[in-house]
Amino acid sequence: MDQIANPAPGFQRNPDKVIAIEPYIGTVTVRAGDIVVASSTKARLLTEAPYPAVFYIPFADIDFGKLGSTEHSTHCPYKGDASYWSVLPAGEAGQNAMWAYEQPFDEMAEIRNHGAFYASKVSIEAKPG
Repeated sequence: MDQIANPAPGFQRNPDKVIAIEPYIGTVTVRAGDIVVASSTKARLLTEAPYPAVFYIPFADIDFGKLGSTEHSTHCPYKGDASYWSVLPAGEAGQNAMWAYEQPFDEMAEIRNHGAFYASKVSIEAKPG
């Protein structure tokens, strides 16, 4: 059996916790007003009870020219340390609107190089394919 190099402490304490990540079949578009910040046909949908499902969009499909990195960070015992970006066209409302786990724990490697957005700060549209 392979050894996990960077295991999530949350799963070690709570092995019954389920976080599912699956490809989203369709297009996910993120807007600040009428400005497209991200659009992808390769998004992943992460589900983790009791939270709402979250789309993770590949970095390649995010317009980082419309984002500004911030000093804000958070820690999740299942995913790792999250970095944050503000969505500049959204102004104050876009503060820390996108997060990403740049070095996630091994169990969450599928969301590496993907960003997620707060639906309360930007518009997220998902069109099934």
